[in-house]
Amino acid sequence: MSTAISPTAYNYKVVRQFAIMTVVWGILGMGLGVFIASQLVWPQLNLDLPWTSFGRLRPLHTNLVIFAFGGCALFGTSYYVVQRTCQTRLISDSMAAFTFWGWQAVIVGALITLPMGYTTTKEYAELEWPLAILLAIVWVTYGLVFFGTIVKRKTKHIYVGNWFYGAFIVVTAMLHIVNHISLPVSLFKSYSAYSGATDAMIQWWYGHNAVGFFLTTGFLGMMYYFVPKQAERPIYSYRLSIVHFWALITLYIWAGPHHLHYTALPDWAQSLGMVMSIILLAPSWGGMINGMMTLSGAWHKLRTDPILRFLVVSLAFYGMSTFEGPMMAIKTVNSLSHYTDWTIGHVHAGALGWVAMISIGAVYHMIPKLYGREQMHSIGLINAHFWLATIGTVLYIASMWVNGITQGLMWRAINDDGTLTYSFVEALQASHPGYIVRALGGAFFASGMLLMAYNVFRTVRAANPAQAEEAAKIVVVGAH
Repeated sequence: MSTAISPTAYNYKVVRQFAIMTVVWGILGMGLGVFIASQLVWPQLNLDLPWTSFGRLRPLHTNLVIFAFGGCALFGTSYYVVQRTCQTRLISDSMAAFTFWGWQAVIVGALITLPMGYTTTKEYAELEWPLAILLAIVWVTYGLVFFGTIVKRKTKHIYVGNWFYGAFIVVTAMLHIVNHISLPVSLFKSYSAYSGATDAMIQWWYGHNAVGFFLTTGFLGMMYYFVPKQAERPIYSYRLSIVHFWALITLYIWAGPHHLHYTALPDWAQSLGMVMSIILLAPSWGGMINGMMTLSGAWHKLRTDPILRFLVVSLAFYGMSTFEGPMMAIKTVNSLSHYTDWTIGHVHAGALGWVAMISIGAVYHMIPKLYGREQMHSIGLINAHFWLATIGTVLYIASMWVNGITQGLMWRAINDDGTLTYSFVEALQASHPGYIVRALGGAFFASGMLLMAYNVFRTVRAANPAQAEEAAKIVVVGAH
């Protein structure tokens, strides 16, 4: 058999690059998360240095896990899915390569600038203007590659997973560009074009939709491809997937104000955010149910297939965190949860349970196919990784729930004469055991990523990428 790559074969090179970097950045981002969690248990780990203080490393952690780990997973899987479902090669190999190297450059820029204290101070949007501009250029190129590939598709139909990926790309570009409009005053300092409550509103319109589109819609594109593929079953309801798509993208964009309850934001805007967040439960659970029901007749596969277990448990966490979010958006609940560790627990139920688990499952699914192998080097290691990830996530979120509710109740407790019952330091002391459990849970999760790295390394080392390219060529040519 010839190993020459047909012009109709898929571009697997860029997918392989993103898949490998997903694992690398996952280890670095989660390892840093364990370190800063440990700083809250043992403050001396701040090392009395500005560059290693919690305040500087925490935004680096969020950037590494969201944009480096999550971003690479989204780039890699979207390039993989769009080629296979459209039965055509990416429209431009050079533009795809630019998105890979450009994205890595943005992340390295974050690694350098954030510990040095160069920051816009905006949540999930800390990168200063030169890096923000580079990110925008890379992102627009990504959109051109993705939509250009859809335009030249060999299939009549656009698979639903591509609708989710497409919406995530378009909305993320809009959010990033609008929220980053600013006036540079030096190479590493700029001031937002907005001020006061307007700045806060635009930031959380961006901030919540970084969750809603970057960390939800994109990963739902992943879910709609990899869950049916791994289960070897068609998606439960194609009609539900279309309703899910339009309802989700219509509602999610309005939910941002729930981050600003009891602030200077006008009360009507807070209430609108609350109502939209509650309604958002319906499409979120519609998607979760659609994924879960895809396993009808295939539940027995969970006994022997740890990759499918990753994908299904991620859906369970997606369902849980998308119930918890709307509940926390209700003003009376938010009056207890606001500014507490409960919020941190909620974020990580989504980040570890949903985003990381579905990414890990998707990468385990792709790697053998990208490298011409029948399966991963060790199914046992995937199984061990699954249990480390699951136990780690449960320890993390349970400890933060207990901490958060404890903090909320202690902060609002008052004596008969109207004075506070507890000092802030007493609330902090009560939180200390929870911080120990949280660091332990994070360590479990991060150690699972080390097993994954070893498993991927052994799989890749015995790989035959040319065989994978040839298989892709046969699939594409056979589909004509």
